[in-house]
Amino acid sequence: MSKQISPFAKVTGVNGNIVTIEHPHGHLMKNEVAYVHVGDEALKAEVLRIRGKTADLQVYEETAGVQVGDKVELTNELLSAELGPGLLGKVYDGLQNPLHSVAGSHGFFLPRGKYLDALDNVHKWAFNPLVRSGEKVIASQPIGTVQEGRFTHKIMVPFNLKGEAEITWIQGGSFSIDEPIARIRDQKGHEEVITLKQKWPVRIPIPEKLIEKRIAERKFPDEPLVTTLRLIDTFFPIAKGGTACIPGPFGAGKTVLQSLISRYSSADIVIVVACGERAGEVVETIETFAEMKDPKGEGTLMERTIVICNTSSMPVAAREASIYMGVTLAEYYRQMGYDTLVLADSTSRWAQAMRETSGRLEEIPGEEAFPAYLDSAIKNIYERAGVVETFDKQKGSLTLIGTVSPAGGNFEEPVTQSTLSTVKTFLGLSYARAYKRYYPAIDPLISWSRYSLQLKDYFDEHIDPNWTNSIEQVREILVKAEGIEQMMQVTGEEGITENDFVLFQKAKMLDLVYLQQDAFDPVDVSVDLKRQQENFLLLKKIVDTDFEFNEKSDASQFFTRMTGIFKNMNYSVYNSGEYNKHLNEINKMIEAY
Repeated sequence: MSKQISPFAKVTGVNGNIVTIEHPHGHLMKNEVAYVHVGDEALKAEVLRIRGKTADLQVYEETAGVQVGDKVELTNELLSAELGPGLLGKVYDGLQNPLHSVAGSHGFFLPRGKYLDALDNVHKWAFNPLVRSGEKVIASQPIGTVQEGRFTHKIMVPFNLKGEAEITWIQGGSFSIDEPIARIRDQKGHEEVITLKQKWPVRIPIPEKLIEKRIAERKFPDEPLVTTLRLIDTFFPIAKGGTACIPGPFGAGKTVLQSLISRYSSADIVIVVACGERAGEVVETIETFAEMKDPKGEGTLMERTIVICNTSSMPVAAREASIYMGVTLAEYYRQMGYDTLVLADSTSRWAQAMRETSGRLEEIPGEEAFPAYLDSAIKNIYERAGVVETFDKQKGSLTLIGTVSPAGGNFEEPVTQSTLSTVKTFLGLSYARAYKRYYPAIDPLISWSRYSLQLKDYFDEHIDPNWTNSIEQVREILVKAEGIEQMMQVTGEEGITENDFVLFQKAKMLDLVYLQQDAFDPVDVSVDLKRQQENFLLLKKIVDTDFEFNEKSDASQFFTRMTGIFKNMNYSVYNSGEYNKHLNEINKMIEAY
């Protein structure tokens, strides 16, 4: 910023968390960070709208005490994330304040106007250079590594570097994140010091300019994100680098489902964004992750997790920024070649924060008073998912799964509809299934995945040559069985044919032993693709077999017994003596009938 232009403006109006300011020279920038000074407090804010010399700010704190005439400091910087080693295992608020450090400094009640560095600037990291003085480098190129827990953390040339630069000096050793590790000189002769950290505006995708310059390349998602949940992996797969949404009413099991996906999915790094979720559930997640052994390796689950925590009891304004913050951190690790997973809970409350801000800005409302740009805002977030090949030919992915909490389970409301038009996997939770204790309560008749055909080659090659077609055949049986069940509710068992009754029994068994999964059993909680393949093909064999029964009661007894044996097999360690015993029992029953 030019020294002649004052960085200060004055407050001219206050409406909730929206503060109107006026700058004497009109030197304002959209999405610029500003600080509203109230006594000794400086409240962080962001420029939302500019009109000549006036601007509307979104203040990320309570605005009690803000008065007309108060001083506002403009920083000429966009709302940014601090990127560097030390992010993993941390709990941040929506503005990347480390909550454990805030609690240590100020107690458990968040004080207004207090902001701490996102990264520990005391801890020393062992830096190992990958380039030498005199070498030419470009944006995002790794120049060295540090070890962050079990992950090799790449230190990259700043993402905003234009053109080529020369390394004029670099050194290895032990450094804090603010100490110089290298210097580069650009084509205009300007020198820049590189440290272990860099900043990036959260509303701008990291790979956007890199892809334009052909430094990075977007790739087609061609392999699944294995969640180890049978219902998802088999019937409604999510691609690595894909998008999915989990809408459902209160009590349908969204939180447990998210927890299972974060624990057992084939992602390297998980970022949980609690944007408006209830504080108690977030605390439970943090405590569980801190104590739970990581299924993917040594240490705890928290060691490869970042939690962005802007709960319903925290300032509403920062809720909108929290998703952008979480996605930016995921993009940073994707740029290192890691598979990242962002779980946003819930995008409904994020959209409600946008609605509140839009109302105070007096913008023309859309459906149900949500802003007219709701659809584009949701698309902008989900479009940041994807697979990217980095400068050093490493493939990284960002998978984004958002939960939606429609009031009364109404999937026709605007947030759900905008999300459904964007994502490629829809896992609709059903209150009816949750009421029956059918978990995960994903309704197989309303859910869908557009990745089924996209991943067909992968499944047919790695699981079974006829896998995709077999899935479709079994889904058709589930649909037919639903119609038969509705008929039975009207006429009873006597009103349907024996063939229809047997088909209904087959679908019921399939639901009980394959679509349902016990989240609290140490074996059944996580099922790898090989076991899914074996169990599904066994069920397909049962479904395709023409059994002969004398009475409908015989059919009912047969499938009840078969279901019990299959469930016991689900609870047995794969390929153990007990597992093989149950498998043999099932095969003998098939042959006997």
